[in-house]
Amino acid sequence: MITLAGVSKIYDGLRVVDRLDLDIAAGSICVIVGPSGCGKSTTLRMVNALIAADEGRIIVNGQDVREADPASLRRGIGYVIQSAGLFPHWSIADNIATVPRLLGWPRDRIAARVAELIRLVGLDDGDMAQRRPHQLSGGQQQRVGVARALAADPPILLMDEPFGALDPVTRRALQDELIAIHRATAKTIVLVTHDMDEALKLGERIVVMEEGRIVQDGSPAAIATAPVNDLVRDFVGGEEAALRLLARGTVADVMRPPGATRQTATIEPGATLGVALARMVASGHGELGVRDEAGREIGVIALADLAPGRRP
Repeated sequence: MITLAGVSKIYDGLRVVDRLDLDIAAGSICVIVGPSGCGKSTTLRMVNALIAADEGRIIVNGQDVREADPASLRRGIGYVIQSAGLFPHWSIADNIATVPRLLGWPRDRIAARVAELIRLVGLDDGDMAQRRPHQLSGGQQQRVGVARALAADPPILLMDEPFGALDPVTRRALQDELIAIHRATAKTIVLVTHDMDEALKLGERIVVMEEGRIVQDGSPAAIATAPVNDLVRDFVGGEEAALRLLARGTVADVMRPPGATRQTATIEPGATLGVALARMVASGHGELGVRDEAGREIGVIALADLAPGRRP
């Protein structure tokens, strides 16, 4: 578990992070999202003791980071950054083995762990383990960065814009890979991004920051369908954000409870189906009636029928 209590970081009199309170449950995926300069990356670096907080306390697995040996603390926290940060003249296997070697693991244990992680991140193809970073694509390098962060089996994985420099196809593939890794390992994952689509896809919990403070904290459904202010609404994409929950498979989070009284709402003529569905989800309505120009109902789209695995 990670706890931040009244944490601030101040540069030249400016509170980049301002009295932040945040509890992150063990085994969860928490995504911190917000515009550039909101303090999200600074928050992540304070958790890892890469920079020191000026105020407040940060507790990681019951230990105050100010009282911990920084090197020991970081060995228990995997850290992934956007550029992967691989050693260019080392093989992929040697890069992944960096922390286990620092910890003095036996050679056979290191070799077994490297092989396990290469399989886990989908790089077990031919001589991949012996290649150098420059021989890999950007997406493959990020996979190696994730494997290296997991090498010593840390309970916590911190990720700072890990997929930001990748093309959309590779980015989606690595997001899927991260979800699979979380299911397989039950790590506590804290991921920083400015991409709300990424946050909605990956996060079990989303924390939205602005100017060093938390402006909303909740489930993807709560963030997308009940933004607390215009800033959050604009950042998540307005009504269309609700549609992205359907693709993510969180329909159950936004459906009205069984047996709820049927309500109706009018959508102006000419509205696109996407807008109509978004409003249906955001308002909690369970059905969308489709009428012809004469006002006759010609069909009904039920929200339950849009759930993954169901056909409308």
